[in-house]
Amino acid sequence: MQPIRTFNVSPSLPQRLEPLRKLAYNLHWDWNVETKDLFRRLDPDLWESSHHNPVLMLGTISQTRLMEVVEDDGFLAQMDRSLVQLEEYMNERTWYQKQRPNHQPECYAYFSAEFGLTDCLPIYSGGLGVLAGDHLKSSSDLGLPLVGVGLLYQQGYFAQYLNVDGWQQERYPINDFYNMTLHLERNPDGSELRIEVDYPGRIVYARVWRVQVGKVPLYMLDTNIEPNNPYDHDITDQLYGGDTDMRIHQEIMLGVGGVRMLKALGYNVTAYHMNEGHAAFSALERIRMLIQEEGLNYADARQVVASTNIFTTHTPVPAGIDLFPPDKILYYLGHYVDIFDFPKDHFLALGRENTGDLSAPFSMAVLALKMAGFSNGVAQLHGSVSRQMFKGLWQNVPVQEVPIKAITNGVHARSCVAKSTQELYDRYLGPNWSSAPSDNPLWDRMDSIPDEELWRNHERCRLDMILYVRDHLVKHLRDRGGSASDIAQAQEVLDPYAFTIGFARRFATYKRATLWMRDLQRIREILLGDKQRKVQFVIAGKAHPKDIPGKELIRDINHFIREQGLEKQVVFVPNYDIHISRLMVAGCDIWLNTPRRPREASGTSGMKAAMNGLPNVSVLDGWWDEADYVSTGWAIGHGEIYDDPNYQDEVEANALYDLLEKEVVPLFYNRDEDGLPRHWIAKMKNAIRLNCPFFNTSRMLAEYAQRAYFPASDRYYTLTSNQYTPAKELAAWKANLNDHWYNIKIKDIDVSLGMDIEVNQTVNVKATLDLATLTNNDVQVEIYQGAIDANGDIVNAVATVMNYQGEDNQGLSIYTADITYTTSGFQGLSLRVLPKNKYLANPYEPRLIAWAE
Repeated sequence: MQPIRTFNVSPSLPQRLEPLRKLAYNLHWDWNVETKDLFRRLDPDLWESSHHNPVLMLGTISQTRLMEVVEDDGFLAQMDRSLVQLEEYMNERTWYQKQRPNHQPECYAYFSAEFGLTDCLPIYSGGLGVLAGDHLKSSSDLGLPLVGVGLLYQQGYFAQYLNVDGWQQERYPINDFYNMTLHLERNPDGSELRIEVDYPGRIVYARVWRVQVGKVPLYMLDTNIEPNNPYDHDITDQLYGGDTDMRIHQEIMLGVGGVRMLKALGYNVTAYHMNEGHAAFSALERIRMLIQEEGLNYADARQVVASTNIFTTHTPVPAGIDLFPPDKILYYLGHYVDIFDFPKDHFLALGRENTGDLSAPFSMAVLALKMAGFSNGVAQLHGSVSRQMFKGLWQNVPVQEVPIKAITNGVHARSCVAKSTQELYDRYLGPNWSSAPSDNPLWDRMDSIPDEELWRNHERCRLDMILYVRDHLVKHLRDRGGSASDIAQAQEVLDPYAFTIGFARRFATYKRATLWMRDLQRIREILLGDKQRKVQFVIAGKAHPKDIPGKELIRDINHFIREQGLEKQVVFVPNYDIHISRLMVAGCDIWLNTPRRPREASGTSGMKAAMNGLPNVSVLDGWWDEADYVSTGWAIGHGEIYDDPNYQDEVEANALYDLLEKEVVPLFYNRDEDGLPRHWIAKMKNAIRLNCPFFNTSRMLAEYAQRAYFPASDRYYTLTSNQYTPAKELAAWKANLNDHWYNIKIKDIDVSLGMDIEVNQTVNVKATLDLATLTNNDVQVEIYQGAIDANGDIVNAVATVMNYQGEDNQGLSIYTADITYTTSGFQGLSLRVLPKNKYLANPYEPRLIAWAE
């Protein structure tokens, strides 16, 4: 029976407890220990059963309990303190205000297909989503004028459980939006705010929900409404669910719908950030709006869009990029072809690296790169991999200069460090440790933390994790009808005093979750060989529902556990989520990471572990490649990459066993007369002191702001001023540049000295160029110098800008420069010409370069 009228029923709170509502509806509670403790104190059992959802708690808690706490002076005092902390946080002077005082109004829109903010809002799948959530939290901490844009999934990502064979199964619980930390956005007349998005033959409607993440709003679109048809209801049903058509539907809603939503909400966005290629269609919609609403032509509109777009890639392998068939792109987005007024092949070329390959699929990453003024990878190594992957987009540009930068990921410290550990740091380091940079003197106080206090705190964290794992396994077994003996066994898994190795991440094959099992005899000896030096594993993670090889890894681990009789020492924790992650990165003793280099873009779980004092043992990939892996953990191998993957697995598995047997386990169990592993504790302190100040999102967001957001926002104001006159001038200049660039001729290069020179000896270089119809103001001429490798190429090059000296009597342009070589050996130089314009985001933006031949 369908209702004839619906109501949104809010919790009924006594007036004195109204602050609880305000606290519940701002996710600041997720990283504020006082507020989180307050809700736990309100009803510990309900806090756990609600998956730490304060809104659901307030809607289901008994009125009797509410009346009890009204009379509880201690609870009321804590509530008032939490409210004061929230209000002070929302009103404090921020880093952004100090960086951009009296600046024109700005807004940075951050688009992501998933956001992992807290476990009671399950609209994320893994590291990409949790990073996006941390991005919002640190944006709030720094006071950046940022808004998040995403989709609100009715089922979100799946809940994982294992069948009797250890095979991953999926359940899709329905998210009850009205009992979550969500606000439904409404028009002034009280009606739902809705936006419209064009799909073939129909319009799809979406309403808007908001999550308040401290100072930062996250707006999400929901299509599960009338008058949409049932298929369109499912656009925001499952994260990464459905077939290719559904994926395109979702990415149109995220990109196109997200842009329209921001306009409907009244935001004047000055910089757009695409977190992965899922939101790249936003660029097309922005161009359309500038054409149809501002009267610009395609070239002018694209210039504005590209100059104010930022793109972050997280994918180190081509297989991870969204590729769509050309016919589907034209079917779903063909109306943009008419609006842009150019041929279909030109439109498809926006998503192709090789624009001449008319059968090539449409790449969302390529579209994003072509439409961004700033692009970056998420670790230094990943930046290098990305430049190699996408170098074809910048023909003849040296791969190391391909304009894809690197901003190394971080994690939000207050979200991932255990409560007791935060209190320890607050006590000895001061309250600013979570955002203090590496050069802050507070890190010198790390040694003031007594070894015993740090160790006992860690032992409590390990016990907390083990107790939770036991309860979690028991519940999992009961839910699936497990036997009494299995349940009894689950209540005794893991030894609270044993050395505990943690491994938790997405079960993709390249992450090699079973590498530690490669030699059964050696791993059995490590696990069972010495009763005085016990070793145990806690493992968790999900495979994508369609990833059969990933599911096989999970099954293999569970078979190994049973076949080897290791149920108490090796535990697979089902249904990995943010809550389990926080317990594991605090409660394990070491964090294991075994990806096949260089396929781990970043790997943020290891950063979280380090912040809690856990050393890492990892392949040199992602973030670990740039960490101090000697002082704060151990490296598996030395960064080698082998042609034979099987041989690489063999070598690195043996390296892992050697580390565990000879270094890691002995160091952990080397105790002094007080029973303390002093050398291990020193490693823990190094992990905190050296990793915490750099691998955090406070540093990361400051980098994004200074390197991407501020420049893009400034370009927005520059290019849109005077009715877009600078944008029009830049677009026209580029068109002229394209027409005449290939007429440039490098006529002569005169080097003052012969082949034999000395280190630091000055070499005068004079170049004569025919710039044709271009002028000195259009180009930058550079000497490109460096060592010569075995292939005859210049490597580790340095570019020196040449000085323009005017024209000779034949109208040729003269350039000169003085250079030196600071090292001996076989060296060389070349000459190149790059475009030059004060409005360019970088000299490679026009994708033109001329080299001496």
